[in-house]
Amino acid sequence: MRLSLLDRSRTRTGYPDSAALTHTIERAVSAERLGYHRFWVAEHHAVPGIASASPPVLLGALGARTTRIRIGSGGVMLPHHQPLVVAEQFLTLDALYPDRVDLGVGRTLGFTAPVRRALRHGADAPDTFVEDIEELRSYLDGAAAVTARPVAERTVPVFVLATGQGLAVAARLGLPVVVGGPILDRPELTDALATYRTEFRPSPRAPEPSVTASMDVLVADTDADARELALPEAWAMARSRQTGEFGPLEPVAAIRAQPWTSQLRERVEAQLAQGAVGSADTVARRLDRLAEATGADEIMAFSSTYDRAAQTASDVALWELVRG
Repeated sequence: MRLSLLDRSRTRTGYPDSAALTHTIERAVSAERLGYHRFWVAEHHAVPGIASASPPVLLGALGARTTRIRIGSGGVMLPHHQPLVVAEQFLTLDALYPDRVDLGVGRTLGFTAPVRRALRHGADAPDTFVEDIEELRSYLDGAAAVTARPVAERTVPVFVLATGQGLAVAARLGLPVVVGGPILDRPELTDALATYRTEFRPSPRAPEPSVTASMDVLVADTDADARELALPEAWAMARSRQTGEFGPLEPVAAIRAQPWTSQLRERVEAQLAQGAVGSADTVARRLDRLAEATGADEIMAFSSTYDRAAQTASDVALWELVRG
C-alpha cells in the first residue's frame, strides 16, 4: 500500500506564521528522503492556526526543494477559483516539475461568513462543483475553446476530496477519490465506497476507481506518549468549537496549565479517538481496520503536534511501520 503525507502548515505559538511554511518545506524534504509517495498541502483562508492559503505557491517552493516525491493539493477549493486560473497554475507547476504534480480539488467554503464574503462567495451562490471540474479538466487536457498555457505535455492527475455527494461526483466523472474526516467512522462508509466503485465511469485519467483514505496519524513509543503529542491539535479543535477560531498549536505544558471544563475535556477525548494515535502496534491495528473498511489503495496521513522533533520521529516510525 502506498503511503503519503498531508501537511496543513500549522502555526505554532512563539513562531511567526512564516515559520509554518518553512516547517512544511522541511517536512517534505524529510518525507522524500524516507520514501513517502506523495506530499500534499492544504488550502485554508484567514485561519489563525493554518498558514497554507495558496497551494500552488507553496507547491512551487516544495518542488524546488525536492526531486522525486509527488507534490499536490489537498486540495484546491474550486468554489473560490476560476477553473482556467487553476489549470494555468498546475500546468505551470507540471512544466517545472514534470510528472510529479497532483491536483486534488474540493468544495469546502470559507469557515466563517466574513471569510466567505471576502472570497466573494455568498451563501446563496449556486453549486457548480461538477461543472467546474469538467471545465478544469478540459483546460488541463487541451480540449477547451481557450488554450491554457503552458500547453500540457502530459496528464495532470485530478483527485476529488470526497464525502457523501463527492463520491457520486467522482464516480460520474471517472476520478480517484480521497476520503477522510468523520465519514471514516460512519457505518454508511462501506456502502458509499461500494457504490462509488460500482458506478465508476472509466475515463482517460482513471480507467478504474481508486480510493485514498486520509487519517490523523501519530506514532510514539507508547500510547500515552502519542496522546500527549496529539493533544495540541485536539485542544485546538475542541477550543474552536467554543471560540469559533481555530488557533495555533500550543505546547502541551501550556495546555495542561489552562482551565479545563468537563465539556472541553469530552471534546478533546472525542477528537483524540478519531485518529490513529498510539504505539506502533496500536497504529498498525487502526490502519488495518481503515484499510479493511475502505479497501484503500493508499493511506494519506495528516498530523500536527507542537514538538517538531517528535513530528519527524512519528513520520519515520509510520514509514517503518507500513513499509515493514
